[in-house]
Amino acid sequence: MRFKLTIEYDGTEYHGWQVQPNGRTIQAVLQEALTRMTGESAVVVAAGRTDAGVHACGQVIGFSLQHTVSPQALQGALNALTPPDISITAAEVVGDDFHPRRAARSRIYAYRIWNARWVSPFWRRYAWHVPRELDREQMRAAATHLVGEHDFTSFQAAGCEARQPVRRVLRSDFDHSGHLITYTIEATGFLRHMVRNIVGTLVEVGLGERGVADLPGLLAARDRTLAGPTAPACGLCLQRVNY
Repeated sequence: MRFKLTIEYDGTEYHGWQVQPNGRTIQAVLQEALTRMTGESAVVVAAGRTDAGVHACGQVIGFSLQHTVSPQALQGALNALTPPDISITAAEVVGDDFHPRRAARSRIYAYRIWNARWVSPFWRRYAWHVPRELDREQMRAAATHLVGEHDFTSFQAAGCEARQPVRRVLRSDFDHSGHLITYTIEATGFLRHMVRNIVGTLVEVGLGERGVADLPGLLAARDRTLAGPTAPACGLCLQRVNY
């Protein structure tokens, strides 16, 4: 049986999604729970391999089991066997050819910024604290330049394993409520640290350290050293995967 699960997790205490020799990861915890439940060594594949400290409220995973089990029983057992910072929110049986990453049409990430003088005790784990006032309209205007198909080399981290840096962005915009600013980006695919590098650059726009008109030039330059810093992982969340 092949299963598709939708999961949420707080990535604060984890070294990212993918199994690592030294460090607790989301993938490792889920695979260990499946082994405890079934005795099988199932390999769990995710729609997006989130980095250390990154969160998810709409991650999709897939795996196969020899055991016959209902989706409801599987969901209940895994929620009982995993820690409270991981939750399985939906489970279903899918065809043998389902692959969470390859079948995805787009992914939506949200990046949250707490723009106030003082840190929020409620948002400190889930938002980047920027104490200086940001020009939200300038950031919104700059973000629109990213929509479309572009070479995102200037926003690609070193060590990225992607075969090519061209990605198609379907949405890139900002919303805000009080001190909380949320950047939402939807694309057919992402490069390593792409969203965090974009946010670091857009925050520079908001601080007046670069202009809205700089964004097309940054894309054309294909030079990571010209873009802004990498925003902290805590503000990033995988919101949804579309199929």
